[in-house]
Amino acid sequence: MNATLRGPALVDDTVLPDVLVRVDGDRIAAVTPLVAGTEPPPGADAAERVSGTMLPAYVDMHCHGGGGTAFTDLDDAAAARAAEHQHARGTTSLLGSLVTMSPRDLERGVAMLAEIADDGLIDGIHLEGPWLAEARCGAHDPTLLRDPTLAEVERLLAVGRGHIRQVTLAPERDHGMDLVRWLTTAGVHAAVGHTAASFAQVEQAIAAGADVATHLFNGMDPWHHRVSSAVPALLRGAARGGVVLELIADGVHVADETVRTIVDLVGAGSVAFVSDAMAAAGVGDGGYVLGGLDVVVHQGVARLTHAPDGTSPGSIAGGTSHVADIVSLQVRHGLPLAYAVRAGGRTPARLLGLRDRGALEAGARADVVVVDEDIRVQRVMRAGRWLGGS
Repeated sequence: MNATLRGPALVDDTVLPDVLVRVDGDRIAAVTPLVAGTEPPPGADAAERVSGTMLPAYVDMHCHGGGGTAFTDLDDAAAARAAEHQHARGTTSLLGSLVTMSPRDLERGVAMLAEIADDGLIDGIHLEGPWLAEARCGAHDPTLLRDPTLAEVERLLAVGRGHIRQVTLAPERDHGMDLVRWLTTAGVHAAVGHTAASFAQVEQAIAAGADVATHLFNGMDPWHHRVSSAVPALLRGAARGGVVLELIADGVHVADETVRTIVDLVGAGSVAFVSDAMAAAGVGDGGYVLGGLDVVVHQGVARLTHAPDGTSPGSIAGGTSHVADIVSLQVRHGLPLAYAVRAGGRTPARLLGLRDRGALEAGARADVVVVDEDIRVQRVMRAGRWLGGS
């Protein structure tokens, strides 16, 4: 598509009232702010006027599905539909996240998502498990959790053909620190999550190369001022500039005040808003399955139908929002737009090496969302093409 868009736009962290964004094929060719009282460049009057504010589209590094299907369904068509649903909701770049599975099913899932990545529907694979802590397993089947072995890791990396970008792990498991080193040596981000690790163990993992906190606060011991835990170690790692903190800032998983505090403490450049979306995202309440476990969504909150000990309801089982919903919510709760958009796009894009995403600038892929005054998505452009509704 070749086109020129005109309207308000977020450029270099500032919303400018009148901007030309020229799209050439799948790239942004130029971004030109128009200054009142000066002669506009040729073609400005013929540009397509957008009704709303143009923002860079979002990047989700932790997403299990949406629109009624999930990557954990282990079905090619279902996975493609989940990815396309996310694209249409403003998340034009994402990792396909799998949960804890048997070795055979996990290999099947990785092989399937590698094909989807080859097709450009997703930008890589995130393995959330199976090397997690039973005590903090959340919505992962505790009977399938296991210690890492080099043989299994090498098989999965081979099946993934370079598309595995991130692995969530509990570093306190046997060979957990080895796993961090195996992954980072292979160019894969090691993420600390679903863990009961101590402060010292997390610091050791960071020293070994871990550079992500999987949904900070969720799936780890609470931060108590007299007890060592993962949370302060991960915050310290982010404050020092080496760790990116995922936050499911949907108003359910983390309080809005906590979100603003974390961004104030470490900066939006060290925070990535993630959806942790399951199949229910964009669909609604009802019964679902996540990684073989029954989930019920009530008033937008997903929970296991039963906890591993048989009690009901079980733990929170992923999210039902999109990154666009999170950005809108946090701006309405006082987070500056530039910070929210950076956490929803530029920060995860930079971590994942997607240097052409997360900003409206020349040379970037033409991924644009147009939002209304409440920062709700009205239109989505992906790789230079306007997408239809979802």
